[in-house]
Formats: sequence, C-alpha cells, structure tokens
Amino acid sequence: MKKALFLSALLAVSALAIAQKPFANGPLNVSENRRYIIQADGTPFFYMGDTAWELFHRLNREEADRFLKRRAEQGFSVIQAVALAEFDGLKEPNPYGDVPLQNDDPTKPNEAYFKHVDYIVDKAAEVGLVIGFLPTWADKVFKDRWGKGPEIFNPQNARTYGRWLGDRYKSRKNIIWILGGDRNPRDGSLDAATWRAMAEGIQEGVGGADKALMTFHPQPNSVQDGGASKWFQADSWFDFNMHQNGHCRDTPVYDHITTSYNRTPTKPTMDAEPIYEDHPVCFNAKELGTSNTLDVRKAAYLNLFAGAFGHTYGCHDIWQMYSASRPAVNGPHVYWPEAMELPAANQMKYVRQLMESRPMLERVPDQSLIVENNLGPAERIQATRGKNYAFIYAATGKPFTVNMGNITGKSVKTTWMNPRTGEMKDNGTVPNQGQQKFTPPSSGYGQDWVLVLDGV
Repeated sequence: MKKALFLSALLAVSALAIAQKPFANGPLNVSENRRYIIQADGTPFFYMGDTAWELFHRLNREEADRFLKRRAEQGFSVIQAVALAEFDGLKEPNPYGDVPLQNDDPTKPNEAYFKHVDYIVDKAAEVGLVIGFLPTWADKVFKDRWGKGPEIFNPQNARTYGRWLGDRYKSRKNIIWILGGDRNPRDGSLDAATWRAMAEGIQEGVGGADKALMTFHPQPNSVQDGGASKWFQADSWFDFNMHQNGHCRDTPVYDHITTSYNRTPTKPTMDAEPIYEDHPVCFNAKELGTSNTLDVRKAAYLNLFAGAFGHTYGCHDIWQMYSASRPAVNGPHVYWPEAMELPAANQMKYVRQLMESRPMLERVPDQSLIVENNLGPAERIQATRGKNYAFIYAATGKPFTVNMGNITGKSVKTTWMNPRTGEMKDNGTVPNQGQQKFTPPSSGYGQDWVLVLDGV
C-alpha cells in the first residue's frame, strides 16, 4: 500500500513537471548563502540536467518536441545544448538545411538557423524546462586534438557574438548561460580572454549582469584545480562552478566538489558532465565495457552529498542524438528515442524528489556524521544534512555507523530509500545520541541505499 501511494505521488510530481515554470517570475539567480540556485521568488531551484549537446543542430522540431516533453515528464529541469555544435557544427546544416553563421563569421549569425534555436528554447519553456545554453562548443576557440573546429573566435568577435545572443534571448527567462564546452583555457593564450569577452557581451546584450546566470563547462582536471573555478572563481560573471568527470568509473569527483565548495569567494558548484549512461568506460569499451546504472546513480548521490547544488545526467546515445542515418561516435549505440528510457534516466527523478523533499538551502556536506567517512569511490559512504534531517548514501549497502546528535530532535526517525525504485522503507526510530549502527536492507554490487534521518 505504501509503495502504491508513493508511486501515485511520484506520477503526480511527473505530471506537474510540465506545468511548473521556475522562471515564470524572472530569471534564476544565486541564493543569499551563495550555495544554491533560486527562483525569482526565492524558492530553491534544483538543477537536474541532461546533456543534449546536439539538440539544436540535429533534431527537427517534431523530434525536439518529443525529446523535451519526455524529459520534463521524467523530472529533468535543465537541458544543456550547444548553438555552434561539436559535430562540424559550422558546416553541417541543421535538419532544415541551415548553418549557424555566414562564412564562419561569429559577427554574422544566420537568422534562419537561430529561428530553429528560438523554437526549441520556447518549446522548452512551454514544458517547464530551462535551457543550459552554450553559445559554442570550445573547439571553435581552441581545436586541440579533437573536434572539427575551425578556430573562429577571438576576444573582439566573441564579445560581438555574445552581445548578439544576449540581446536575442533577453526576453527568455528559461536560460542559463554556459560558456566553454569541453576545453580548459591554456596558459599564455587568449582563451580565457575570449571567454571573458563573450561573457561581457552576453551581459551587455541582456541588459545587466543580474539578468544572466552564467558558468563555464571545462574538461576534467585535478582535484586541486577544482573544475572551472581554477580560472574564473574571482570573475563577477562566473556565478557557479562546473566540473566534468571524464567518463571513467569510480572517479572521486566528490573530492573535486569539496575543493570548489571550499573556495572563496563562495559560489555554488556541481558536476555538469559525469560518467554517461551507456558510455564506453574511459573510452575503452573493449577492455572496460560500458557504464551502467550504478555508475550513473553513484555519481549523482556522491556529488550532491559532497556539496553540489545540482547534478547533470548524461547518456552516450542522447548527447550525440544518435540515429542510424549518421555515424556512431565511440562504438555502437541505441537510437536516441529508445535511449530516453534507459534505466538511469528514469531513476534521476528519485534523486530530484529526495533533494526537494527537505529544506534545500540549508543543506551542507558533513562527513563527520559517519565513522566510515573515508572509503574509496567503489564502496563510498557520503553524508549531507540540514538542521533537522540528514541523508547518507552507501554505494554498496555496506553497514555504517552514524555519530548522532548532529541534527535537532531528541529522537530520529530513520527511513531507507531505494535509489533504484524510489521506494521508501520505514526503519524505526532511534535516540539522537551516541553512535548508531545501520545495516542497509541489501548489500553488494548494485545494491546502493540512502538512509534518511529526520529529527523528531
């Protein structure tokens, strides 16, 4: 009976996802404590993203409608997409035969191409989705070892292009601006200056810094670097930080999150490209296989509990919008409409539901809650808490010991959440003092659990 009630409530939440428009009262912004993203009325916004990088470039309007509607139903809140796309985005036209620029000139956008982008941004707004809008994939700034390029940007034309985009989309409130796109600025180059100029242009176009929530999407880097914050933490346009995993299994991105979480000035942080579902692990499917649902779930819970304000899901078949009519990148694939229903894609709604179920803006990471607080990523136990609640994730269902007394209440109600199904299982009440040992309902590979603690 409890499971049926829970599933009914979940379906109601999914149905409401399309009706909810977090940008209805104005653009999103950073919370007063500089840890989270909030709506214009001050209520929290949970960033549950998807990396649909080729959305503008490869899908026609009917396909885009299908994709956006389904992602809204599944509980996603942000779709990350690129205007000047990675796959020969300057030369290969969109489904209507249009390329984005005239003569590869960033100061001469093609109106027909951007009308299609307009349509998708507006359709996303209709179903309650925010677009994480990348003005360009970074191979157009720095080609490096992969990507078609060509390198067309410099600080001058980047500012012009940014201003044009900002002005074009200034009336759309469902946009978060994401600069970069799979590159790290090089020392001694104009890369960082080019991105800064683009950011300033966007701000000018929208009519002020307070109207353009903005960040930067990097390549993977070291724990000490702390994602994009290595280059832009002190920049006023850089509102929150992003990391990328590199698509390897059991990468301790939670440590990277901790690094950027502790940086000053304080800014929100998140993993914007974790290991994708159905992706060759470390790009080496022959020896390491492809990623699975546990890889994807684990990244979400560990990173969020380490202090991330939101999370991005990714799928190898979705980011490139794979179909039989185009070559597959890095191995065989599932047709993108089928890939929308892969297991982890449908489990991300449980992540969002949990994070939104308690006061979000007060939540902090806190490994001191658990005795076994320094295990490696394969069997990691990660903890986070608010004033009157705590969440503890156990990657393999391994027993752990909680140091009680860190949330309010004389007693603590305990509940097990199954991240695979979203089901909640009552586990009784314990005193809020001393140490308490907890054993998840099952253990082993793929048997991850979340312990929910509520002070009473």
